Amino acid sequence: MTMTSRYTLLADIGGTNTRVALAQGAQLVPASIARFPNKGRATLEEIIREYMVAERISDLVGVCVAVAGPVSVDGTHARMTNLDWTIRAEALAEVTGAAHVSLLNDLQAQGHALAGLSPEVLREVQAGEPAPALSPKLVVGVGTGFNAAPVHHAPGGLMVVPASECGHITMPVRSEIHTEVKRYFERKHRFASVEHACAGRGLERIYAFVTGREDATVTGEEILSLMHGKDEDALKAAQIFVTLLGGALGDLALTHLPFGGIYLIGGAARAVEPWLEQMNFKQAFMDKGSFSDYMTKFPIHVVEDDFAALAGCANYIATHKLGLS
Repeated sequence: MTMTSRYTLLADIGGTNTRVALAQGAQLVPASIARFPNKGRATLEEIIREYMVAERISDLVGVCVAVAGPVSVDGTHARMTNLDWTIRAEALAEVTGAAHVSLLNDLQAQGHALAGLSPEVLREVQAGEPAPALSPKLVVGVGTGFNAAPVHHAPGGLMVVPASECGHITMPVRSEIHTEVKRYFERKHRFASVEHACAGRGLERIYAFVTGREDATVTGEEILSLMHGKDEDALKAAQIFVTLLGGALGDLALTHLPFGGIYLIGGAARAVEPWLEQMNFKQAFMDKGSFSDYMTKFPIHVVEDDFAALAGCANYIATHKLGLS
C-alpha cells in the first residue's frame, strides 16, 4: 500500500528487536506493525528502508522513535545502551523524507501509552488503593535493560514524562546474599547497578553467580525452563532476582509516589510475573522500615501489550502537534 501525508512512522528500538509501525494522528495502525531483529544490522536506517520498501510508503509527515538509551538534551541524537547504534534525527529525516523527527527514551514512549491501555492487557500484582484519576504513575521497563520514567498529567490533557536512566543507579542490598551478588558484579563490572541485577540479563548473571560461573552462558529462556523443572539453582537465582527487583521498585515508588500505579513492561517482566508472589516480590517491595505499610498504597501491574511504546509514540507526536499541521 502507498501511504499519504496523513501518516507518521513509529519505531521502538529495544536491545534485541525493533518494532516499526504507522500512525494516523494519535491512532496506531495495527496492520502496519512489523518486528525486525537488530542482530546483523549496522544501523536503524537499514530497518527503516526495508520497512518502507516492503510497505511501499512515501510522503511521511513525521517520525517518532523510542530508543532504549539516553537521548541528547537537544533531541538530535540518541545512543543505544545495549546495542552499538547511534540514532540521529537528521539521518532519519533523510531516509524517510519526513519534515519532523522526534526521539524519545523508550520509557518516555511507554509513559505516553499508559492512558490508552486496555484493562485486558494488565496483570495485577498489587491492587493498591484508589487514587485521583490524574495521580502520578510510574512505568518501569524490565527487558534487555532496566529503566523507569514518571508520568505526570499537565493542563490541557498533555502528559509530561521526564527521561530517566535510573537503571544505572546503585543496586539495592537488603540481605547477605544480595551483598555477595553485589560484590560479584563489582568484580566483573567495577560497579553494581540496578540494571546488572534487575534486567532480563540480570537473571542470567545471577544464575551464573549461583552456579559458580564466571560468565553468563545460560539464557533467560533456559533458566525459566529449568525453573519449571524445579531446578534448585534456577529457583535460587530467580528468588534473588525477584527480591532485588522488588527492592528496586520500592525505592522508585518512594522517590516518585506513583499513586496512579506502577506499570511493569518488557519481556523479562512478563516472564517472571507468574513467579512474583511465591518468590516474595511484595515482601521485598514493602521492606521499607516504618514506611512498609505505606507501600500497599501503590497499584502494580504487568503490561502484556508488546507494542505499547509504538502507541505512546503516536500519542506523543499527535498531542504535541509535531509535523501534523
